[in-house]
Amino acid sequence: MKIRLLMLSCVLAVAAYAADATGKWTAEMPGRNGGNPTTQTITLKADGGALTGSVSGRNGDTAIANGKVDGDTVSFDVTRETQNGTMTMHYTGKVAGDEIKFKVERQGGEGQAREFTAKRASTT
Repeated sequence: MKIRLLMLSCVLAVAAYAADATGKWTAEMPGRNGGNPTTQTITLKADGGALTGSVSGRNGDTAIANGKVDGDTVSFDVTRETQNGTMTMHYTGKVAGDEIKFKVERQGGEGQAREFTAKRASTT
């Protein structure tokens, strides 16, 4: 019985440690080369270590790919078609309460990485 209680306590501790990324998040995304910021909405759904959702953009919502949750860290890719061809952006973020501090980089290391903080708008 004591072993079961200990195991249950460990499971609950791990579950409490994992940050809840599920919800709708909004952020002011800095423009390229210090340009005008744009408001971005990120909708996420965490299910264990998997992460699904979408990121808003000028041309509507784009589904995320390769979404992962590892403790308080989330990561995913967003691929969009542009006038210059296909572009994939890699997002990595740390969840802390009602904020996610993101770093976004273009796949392949092209361009400058940008950092921004998204705030929870809702939990749905």
